Amino acid sequence: MPGRFLPLFGGVAYQKRGWFLSDQAQSVASEGGMLGVPMTALERRASFSLASIFGLRMLGLFLILPVFVIEAARYPGGDDAALVGFTMGVYGLTQALLQFTYGLASDRLGRKPVIVFGLLVFAAGSLVAALAPSLVWLAIGRALQGAGAVSAAVTALLADHTRDQVRTKSMALVGVSIGLMFAVSLVAAPVLAHWVGLVGIFVLTGVLALFGVAGVIWWVPPEPLVHKHLPRGRLVDVLSSLPLMRMNLGVFVLHAVQLAMWMAVPGMLVASGLAREHHWQVYLPAVLGSFVVMGLGLFELERRGRMRAAFLGSILAILLVQLVFWRLSSLQPTVLELGVVLFVFFLGFNVLEASQPSLVSRFAPPGGRGSALGVYNTLQSLGIFAGGLLGGGLIKAGGAQALFAAAAALMALWLLVAWPMQAPTPRARH
Repeated sequence: MPGRFLPLFGGVAYQKRGWFLSDQAQSVASEGGMLGVPMTALERRASFSLASIFGLRMLGLFLILPVFVIEAARYPGGDDAALVGFTMGVYGLTQALLQFTYGLASDRLGRKPVIVFGLLVFAAGSLVAALAPSLVWLAIGRALQGAGAVSAAVTALLADHTRDQVRTKSMALVGVSIGLMFAVSLVAAPVLAHWVGLVGIFVLTGVLALFGVAGVIWWVPPEPLVHKHLPRGRLVDVLSSLPLMRMNLGVFVLHAVQLAMWMAVPGMLVASGLAREHHWQVYLPAVLGSFVVMGLGLFELERRGRMRAAFLGSILAILLVQLVFWRLSSLQPTVLELGVVLFVFFLGFNVLEASQPSLVSRFAPPGGRGSALGVYNTLQSLGIFAGGLLGGGLIKAGGAQALFAAAAALMALWLLVAWPMQAPTPRARH
């Protein structure tokens, strides 16, 4: 391995008394009352408004997933399974190509104008998909939806409005909104598809995006002026940052594993005796239960300076989930067993989804927050795209056991890379 990559695995020894806060920072925080500090009114408004906008946009995406394959088969060209798969996945590809561009633009042009533009592009893509006469045009609409890649800009604006001490809590609200929208979509999508079809669902996604535009303009607090006058972070500083490299690898692995899992989990539920239309009865309690447990434990761990344990423990939990699924895939698991394993997965996944963007925003160089989150979200989208390819290829080559073995290996690699990380340097809110 080239010497310049050795620090990725070696790094600097972590602090024994904490990770997200160093010893010195914990001492200062304890004396100054920083640990457990409540959000200000402005931070609450920014958190709830941006989480709601994020949630509306993700609901528009998630509503498509449970019904897309069946409904797309009714379009001219829908008998081509490869084209159907590409049409479903092209969204993630265009997201990956443009996330960094949007993040960089938000550093230069401001967060809110970039978010509004991206939501309008997403709405336009929804309209093209709704009017699509064939699967090819449906793919064009999906690609245009993906071109509204505002995740980095939204996350950067949320980071601009929050202090380090409450940012994980703020990012967790975004994670909760995404998880809830996923749970809602599992229940609502089949009903909507029956009532209005795929055309109606795409119209609804466009309307939700326009509601998001209204929220950005009239509900989200004004963009901090301080951010616009910060010296612009150099791109090389973002790309060469060792802590950011670790975060980027982590989000790639997390989403690759997450998407690959769903190539096998539905089949395991069917084999356990649960019909496809009833899968939400397992997903919904697992998702909602994981949020309850996370809400009761995550913020308390952060207040006590024990987030390193929560972070690494979540990676380990997902690693163990893959190993358990590897074992269960050769047996005849019950619905209850699968539900418990999925609960553990969602718990680890939600903790990581809440904490990683917060860490990226704190590791990012001043003036380069949008760029850093753009790279982070690019790797997230690439992970989704890679997970689909990985899952399909492994299922075809070696079945579910091969898939879960590869997923476990990826999680083990991430755990090894993440282990030596040290705390980000505390700094004043921008």
